[in-house]
Amino acid sequence: MENVQYAEELVREFLVFRGFTNTLQAYEAELSTEIGRNFEVDKILDLVFSVYIPKYQLDRLLSIFSFLKQCFTSPADTVLYTSLLKLEQSVLRYYVVNALKSGRQEKVVEFFSASGSYLMQKREDWIAWFAIPYIKNPSLDPQFRMYFSKEWSDTLVLSFRNFLSGIFNGTRIPALLKISTEKNMIKCLKSDIKQLNNKLSELQALLEVKEVELSLLRRSGNSIDSGHKNLLKITTFGSSVDGQAFSGVYEESSTSSIQGVDSHTLSSVKSRDEKLCDSSRMSNAENEQILVSEEDFPEVKVDFQETFLGHNSSISSCRFSASGSNIASSSTDGTVRIWTYDSSTPSSKNATIYCGAEVSALSWECRSDRLLLIGTANGGIKAWNADAKRVVCDLSTSKDFPSVLDLKCSPVDPVFVSAAASRRHGSTIFDRTGFASLTVWHMKTWKPLTVLPLGEDPPAITSLCFNHNGKILAASATDGMIHMFDMSAGLQITGWPAHDSPVSSVLFGPAETSIFSLGSDGKIFEWSLHNQGQIIWSRDCSRFCNPESFNKRMHEVALDSNGKRLLATSGLVRAPVYQVQGHERGLRTLPHTAPITSVDWHPTRPIYVTGSEDHSVRVTSIL
Repeated sequence: MENVQYAEELVREFLVFRGFTNTLQAYEAELSTEIGRNFEVDKILDLVFSVYIPKYQLDRLLSIFSFLKQCFTSPADTVLYTSLLKLEQSVLRYYVVNALKSGRQEKVVEFFSASGSYLMQKREDWIAWFAIPYIKNPSLDPQFRMYFSKEWSDTLVLSFRNFLSGIFNGTRIPALLKISTEKNMIKCLKSDIKQLNNKLSELQALLEVKEVELSLLRRSGNSIDSGHKNLLKITTFGSSVDGQAFSGVYEESSTSSIQGVDSHTLSSVKSRDEKLCDSSRMSNAENEQILVSEEDFPEVKVDFQETFLGHNSSISSCRFSASGSNIASSSTDGTVRIWTYDSSTPSSKNATIYCGAEVSALSWECRSDRLLLIGTANGGIKAWNADAKRVVCDLSTSKDFPSVLDLKCSPVDPVFVSAAASRRHGSTIFDRTGFASLTVWHMKTWKPLTVLPLGEDPPAITSLCFNHNGKILAASATDGMIHMFDMSAGLQITGWPAHDSPVSSVLFGPAETSIFSLGSDGKIFEWSLHNQGQIIWSRDCSRFCNPESFNKRMHEVALDSNGKRLLATSGLVRAPVYQVQGHERGLRTLPHTAPITSVDWHPTRPIYVTGSEDHSVRVTSIL
């Protein structure tokens, strides 16, 4: 009961926050009764047989069965899943029969037009039904007579009631009711973490004490060595005064005794000193040359890794959603997949989208996981609603700029920017892109608002990035320039030549006092925005982003949420992870079996995603 009350408060808080006052009043009214304490079978039956079917709301009818399949059954539960499929078939037949009884043949034709492909998956069950709109009196036809009888419809309602009662009275708990339990679990885990941190602090303090004691012991050992040496000198001096024979015997005896007792100590001290000298020399060498060879980069330390194998061709892009719970990945065959990597995350948004052309850009809406923008190589821009699982808008760039190179949603305003380019012949991907067009689109009306000025015959724009409040847009170009736009005024405010070659990727630094760029020469620069043209940090990743790999695609870089690690795509099976603004060595990702074509970081956690030409997408959490 405590979980139910907590869930009710969450719903009430959400309705107040969103301003759904009418819904809140209805919600409060129903809470005052016993309705809503559990799943209400009668209400669902009324919804199906008194609303959706009589009012011909086919999409909502199908969504109920989709919900039941996802939440209450699975293909692994053969009996339950088979029963639900049979019920769905009977309810859809009842939908057709009800339309025919009401004289609405056009609704029957509309039903088969909308659901024909789905029904043909069960060809043997439905093939005869495709003729029913054209039969003069189907209620008299021996094949369909039974479905027009009252006995059959009553039996259907009863069967549906029994099925729903069976699954609702089982162990299924709504996800919202699990929040309280998960909250308590998180609280316990935080308490455990706090205790472990305290224990770690105690162990670190103990380690420091032991290190001090060890240092004192080493000093004492050095003092003993020094005392032995002084004793040897004094003894030798005394023996030489008393006489040569005695001196020789005493010196030999003393020396052999000292060697027997302390030879191991002396050799250990010598060995340690040599190692310290070597370590000092190595440290100096690293300070003098921060950039070590990428071949020497160690592998990342992995917490977990998940591999997604749902594509049939090379990956062109992969992006985390705004919350990081969902991933959108695309391949060169024009397929986009939305999926989750965590089994505890609901898979309700999972989908496959067929675009009909190579997908060149993906961009999630920045404020939620609801909308995904998809850009294609033939100038198409699709807006996919992940909640409704459908394309809500299908746009096209102008015929003069038929290739979409990048898309970016504003983090604040309901707008997005598309970078499109004309086409021409060439050996590299940059040679094949012509002039540029930057268009700002409204995400409510799905119409263009303005075209950002780039001058006459501007080189193609390859990459876009907004700052945190969406007021500034950075754009990189094939002529090596970085352009900065004021989105409020719709004007270019500055720009500078960043590379001697095309720039393939650009993004703002974490504090937005700098901007990163990757050129086709394999150079990565971090540019100061306070002192324009000043390079703060740089790396040469030409071994990974070699010029030959730009023949097929553009490379890209991604920053983690803290802005301390920069991940780049690679023409090799591993990708580099550079430590930004530090002297630490870089890291290498675990290998794919082919070059890495796309990368992205989780918005809040140390998790990155990599897509590859081997058709796989991998999610890796690092320590």
